[in-house]
Amino acid sequence: MSVLRRGSASARRTTAGAVRTETSPYGARRLVIQSDGIVTSASLLDKQDKVVGAVWVANHEEAPASPDQVRLDAGSAPLMPATHIRSRAGRDPLAADDLEVVWFEEGDGVAVLEDGALLFVIPGWSDIGRGIPGYSRDATAQSPYAFPLSDEIDAFEARIERARRHWDDVASDESWADFQQSVLGHLLQRLGPGGHYWHDVGRGLTGGGTAPTVGLSERPPQHGRDHAVLSTVGMSRQRMPTIELYEDDVSPHARIELAVATSLPTRRAGSIFPWLAQYPWRSVTWFAPGDVVKWYHEARTFPLGGEDTAWEGVLLLDDPSRLAGPVPSGLTGLSFDGDPVQWLWLVPITGEEHRYAKNEGSEALIRRLAQQGRSWIVS
Repeated sequence: MSVLRRGSASARRTTAGAVRTETSPYGARRLVIQSDGIVTSASLLDKQDKVVGAVWVANHEEAPASPDQVRLDAGSAPLMPATHIRSRAGRDPLAADDLEVVWFEEGDGVAVLEDGALLFVIPGWSDIGRGIPGYSRDATAQSPYAFPLSDEIDAFEARIERARRHWDDVASDESWADFQQSVLGHLLQRLGPGGHYWHDVGRGLTGGGTAPTVGLSERPPQHGRDHAVLSTVGMSRQRMPTIELYEDDVSPHARIELAVATSLPTRRAGSIFPWLAQYPWRSVTWFAPGDVVKWYHEARTFPLGGEDTAWEGVLLLDDPSRLAGPVPSGLTGLSFDGDPVQWLWLVPITGEEHRYAKNEGSEALIRRLAQQGRSWIVS
């Protein structure tokens, strides 16, 4: 496998070997650092081994005066020209034991340190196909293969510190208990006493790696409310991936929990959450108000369906009062690590409604459902 590959193999190529390989904690990304003794490069791959981000890391012999077309034509990572690097002479090979890999909290980007100093970063927005590589310490000028790490060093060091703090918290039972009690206390204030609680509703669904811990809290019907509410507990403990590709300010969108209001048996309705609770980190994406998500299996197996329904997915609403039904309980007011937590409510939709939202936009679908008198309560 080669990285930073451009052109066809028209010259003899030198076989590259892996210096270090690591899979992200969520199992959706894999980092490969490789070297052929001439150049070290790194790539970020998805679960299908497609390169989603890459960066030139270092030359190990004297840099050429101009771009290395021979290696490019051979499909190998190029020797960077002297005009783009710190030292023309090249550097010693990397030693795997000297490297520390720090995955971003979102799981879509990674930083690598050498002897405690930042060596390179492949952020979630890296896209080698569009000429957006990662950031290398040895690069001094932008190229399609590396951006200078010095351009963003302060932002990346803060990001790494945040990531370290997050993974330390993930490893701490005490931290999880504190977070869990904070969310459950918030739900108690907004929705009343809890009923059943399911632990780790997404366990084993990430296809490898460590899934975010997500529980599910039941709030049974009570005086003035004839339906139950089911809410996830744990999705908001980690930021969702890829938001910074679309939003300048990530904080208002980064953390969510999911909820459904229903008169169905809660155990049956709750079986919708193992599919959705891990979805952002498993698929390296994010959920936003108005998103529609299609069920991955046959409609008859959809957990919120029945014999006379044809639901094939869900609409995510931050304001369920836009549809028919009683006034919903507000769930705003909780924050975590400086970010507000947003609750998104699940409303089942048909396959045709999913296609309509994709073609016309979710706002058009919400207006249509409101005109039809569709309720946000699932029954």
